[in-house]
Amino acid sequence: MPAETMKRRGKLKIFLGYAAGVGKTYQMLDEAQMLKARGVDLVIGYFEPHGRKDTIAKTEGLEMIPRKNIGYRGSTFEEMDTDAIIARAPQVAVVDEFPHTNVPGSAREKRWEDVLLLLNEGVDVLTTMNVQHLESLNDQMAQITGVKVRETIPDWVVKQADDVVMVDLTPRALLNRLERGVVYPPDKAQRALQNFFKESSLVALREMALRQTAQEVEERIEQSEAEQQANSGNSSTRTREPRRHDAVVIYISEDPSTAMLIRRGKRVADVIHADCFAVFVAEQSDLSSLPAARREAIERHLNFARNMHIETRILIGADHAQAVVDFARLNKARQIFLPRSAGKSMDRLLRKSLISQVVSLADDMEVTIVADRRQEKAAG
Repeated sequence: MPAETMKRRGKLKIFLGYAAGVGKTYQMLDEAQMLKARGVDLVIGYFEPHGRKDTIAKTEGLEMIPRKNIGYRGSTFEEMDTDAIIARAPQVAVVDEFPHTNVPGSAREKRWEDVLLLLNEGVDVLTTMNVQHLESLNDQMAQITGVKVRETIPDWVVKQADDVVMVDLTPRALLNRLERGVVYPPDKAQRALQNFFKESSLVALREMALRQTAQEVEERIEQSEAEQQANSGNSSTRTREPRRHDAVVIYISEDPSTAMLIRRGKRVADVIHADCFAVFVAEQSDLSSLPAARREAIERHLNFARNMHIETRILIGADHAQAVVDFARLNKARQIFLPRSAGKSMDRLLRKSLISQVVSLADDMEVTIVADRRQEKAAG
């Protein structure tokens, strides 16, 4: 296909916050109004008002695409009509609540999948999300807030954003808004103050959102510098030292804490710009010889890793520790991630033996042991 006829991919801009009520949707709509004033063809694909009058007022004069009604278990639900947006073909679509899970019966399971489709159709998208919905931070968020976030977005999706804007508000100012009924109605606000909206939790979440935004900015600067140097063809162009080739290896088992291990390892790999592998060691070339329950758990964890854009491998060998370390060394790995089981005593004994063997064999690598604090408390 000639270059001039190739469809341009849309650009993605994420307004990132650390909690409901910091002003993500308001700022997104403020930008939408500015774009419209400049003559940009813009529509609202989905907007969640939450009863906030000042935010609702920001939609005045903006074209809204009607939502699509979907029936499920005798009830009717409204979802974003992605096909209608594509048919309308605007330059920009405003799509609130990026991590949203669509009702069963929708064409796609997640709203971020709808957004990717819009981008592929050449539509620029403005969207919103909170940092706790980032998949790799899921376990840390649960430890900070005591709440397990169910709706998450894979890190690789967020990394496709062309721009990430941190919408900031001090925790004290956010709590003041909550107490005044700006964020939620009074009854819901009181419940929120007693649970998720504790000042200590908000401080930690805000710090995490700031770090995430800084990391995104740093990666974009590095990418821009690399592109400028490549385009200039000038070897004397001053740029940062290229990072050496690194890899992170994550050991996969049937242990329930493996999902947390995968998130933690992927997070580290992204920060140090390393390749990431998830490996399972089997005595045969496939998983068919494993007991059904164990096989299902392993396959679930491998699929979870693949969904996070982690390369998966099944290694063959009776000696798990040796197989993992050999693979890590072959792929120039800097770190190996292992779980510390808090399950049955025999499981703990076997896992302890694996850990000690890997630590002994991988004396030139960093071995990170990740414990699931929730399991440890339950076991204790």
